[in-house]
Amino acid sequence: MISKLVSRPAARLTTAIATALLALAGSSAALAWEPNKPVEFIVPAGTGGGADQMARLIQGIVVKHKLMKESMVVVNKSGGAGAEGFLSIKEAKGDPHKLVVTLSNLFTTPMATGVPFNWKDLTPVSMMALDQFVLWVNADKPYKTAAEYIKAVKDAGPNKFKMGGTGSKQEDQILTVGLEKATGTKFIYVPFKGGGEVAVQLVGDHIDSSVNNPIEAVAQWRAGKLRPLCVFDDQRMPHKAKITDTQAWSDIPTCKEAGVPTDYVMLRGIFMAPGVTPEQVQFYVDLLKKVRETPDWKDYMEKGSFNTTSMTGADFRKWLEGAEAMHKQLMTEAGFLAK
Repeated sequence: MISKLVSRPAARLTTAIATALLALAGSSAALAWEPNKPVEFIVPAGTGGGADQMARLIQGIVVKHKLMKESMVVVNKSGGAGAEGFLSIKEAKGDPHKLVVTLSNLFTTPMATGVPFNWKDLTPVSMMALDQFVLWVNADKPYKTAAEYIKAVKDAGPNKFKMGGTGSKQEDQILTVGLEKATGTKFIYVPFKGGGEVAVQLVGDHIDSSVNNPIEAVAQWRAGKLRPLCVFDDQRMPHKAKITDTQAWSDIPTCKEAGVPTDYVMLRGIFMAPGVTPEQVQFYVDLLKKVRETPDWKDYMEKGSFNTTSMTGADFRKWLEGAEAMHKQLMTEAGFLAK
């Protein structure tokens, strides 16, 4: 009888404790941070380019798969080679409702302009991918290989051929200078606001070539308007799905194969403002992981022939430190550092 009297209260107590623990766990989950107003997604580049396309794709995936309760609004702030966008994030200290998609102008813009900004002023969230560069020409031109095109540029003499690219003293012009040094050529470099505009100008025969990302010119290649000559990497792109009737990304030779020993890849990453909390960063780390797992994202990576490397946390910071040092060396060699 005594044992029964003791066991009943004990059972009730155990049940009460279990219920309390479940309630506590539920409240902790409920208290996990998430946006409580629309998130501004800043693109420090013009419309139509690779950064703009990626931001709008992420926005679309988030909406389609209902990955976030609040909306995401893409805003282009391309002024000052992207400095406008970066500074707006830097100045939004502690605001977790702002993101910026970065390319390598994260490093080149402050080095070239002297604008008071460094990637360490922001909060790294995630490397989404690395992007390639391809040497493109108008498909109506006779050049079938990079070697043929470079020979034509050499034979014409300095400053006869126009190379189009996004921005001044940024990735495209750095790569152009590297190409000139490697081949003994000299182009007239023509800057545009974004890779989409660069592709249109090349189709219109207003420039002779471009160093554009795959995703920025794939539509024109598929339509038979542009021709890729080589990819600026030490190995071919792996994607074997046909883009045209006869060619896949993997069919494009490396520039080194074509006798043009120049290579360069570009960051596609996401950052937040300074002063945000670890919980706020983690929300976006998790969100972007879900984005990368969708068929939409995988299809985009395939069509644009991206290097799908992704990183977060300490690994991402270590990569950024190395990339900053490399860009400083390249900018110094090209004479692009602000005086």
